[in-house]
Amino acid sequence: MTYAFPNIISDPEILNGKPCIAGTRISVELIMDWLGTGGTAESIARKHPLLTPELVMEAIRYAARFARNEVVIEVRTHSPA
Repeated sequence: MTYAFPNIISDPEILNGKPCIAGTRISVELIMDWLGTGGTAESIARKHPLLTPELVMEAIRYAARFARNEVVIEVRTHSPA
């Protein structure tokens, strides 16, 4: 059997079960944060010796796959100005 995300694990003993790159404590969430601040797969991999651009891309694909099932509800705490 082939897994779509063979390098992404979720272990309750590591980061409380957050999905992360196998063999690291680098979560998919953290990689997405780095991307959101302007990082690229290549720049992230250069800064973190345990990562490769391919691992970063796998994390991005994982996040995209599961974001498809996300329900987003906008909540305003005050009226717009």
